[in-house]
Amino acid sequence: MTKETAIKLFEQKQIRSIWNDNEEKWYFSIVDVIATLTDSPNPQVYWRVLKKRLKDEGNETVTNCNGLKMQAPDGKLRLTDVADTEQLFRLIQSIPSPKAEPLKRWLAKVASERLDELQDPELTIDRALAQYLQLGYSENWINQRLKSIEIRKELTNEWKARGLKEGVQFATLTDIITKAWAGKTTKEYKILKGLKKENLRDNMTNTELILNMLAEASTKDISQAVNPETFTENKIVAKQGGNVAKVALKELEAKTGKKVVTSLNAKAALSEKGSTKK
Repeated sequence: MTKETAIKLFEQKQIRSIWNDNEEKWYFSIVDVIATLTDSPNPQVYWRVLKKRLKDEGNETVTNCNGLKMQAPDGKLRLTDVADTEQLFRLIQSIPSPKAEPLKRWLAKVASERLDELQDPELTIDRALAQYLQLGYSENWINQRLKSIEIRKELTNEWKARGLKEGVQFATLTDIITKAWAGKTTKEYKILKGLKKENLRDNMTNTELILNMLAEASTKDISQAVNPETFTENKIVAKQGGNVAKVALKELEAKTGKKVVTSLNAKAALSEKGSTKK
């Protein structure tokens, strides 16, 4: 099964999702949907109670729900109950909420948009651009972010071609790259920026994004040049790619006298820049 993970936003609430290429459908985190629909302080407990009640009632939708690994707030992949659009429609009927109907319309729209994007990939870029603008990012930063997504995709495609596995191996190599150029693992980097569930790249400044792109693009180019065959060899390549960006970082810091990797996040940096112009 070919899968593509994503974070979807409904009324500014994050809903984790996975696209299944073979089935051509989205699977959504049920707990995230419950958190969006209800004011429950613990959506996991809410789902446990609801699932038991529906099972006792003989509800087949609950029985047919799958468990897939999704990134948890601590950054680790954990097994999470998911449902496709049709299953969610049925589950939502069991959750009293004024947001139920708007969410159903949103789910139908997401499913339709994905099929449109398969026919016209440019729509994916247009929608990502609109979403980042809605979140308050500048067009300049968004252009960098979209380019970083493209470069990351090229790198992960290279890893897949080398027979590497998504999940632990991809995460390990990413940590090596980040540690090499930024001096921090992904987790340490997120802690520095005060992040929990948020995406690290969505909170990088322009300069951090550019250096991260350089590190990942260099890793991909080196991999294609030396053809690593084992995971150990790929780890060496990852460090080499990260070191390319580290050289650029050190030179930039020497010229400016300022640290590149800081606790400042993208939107805060933009706000600060905007306030200095006034």
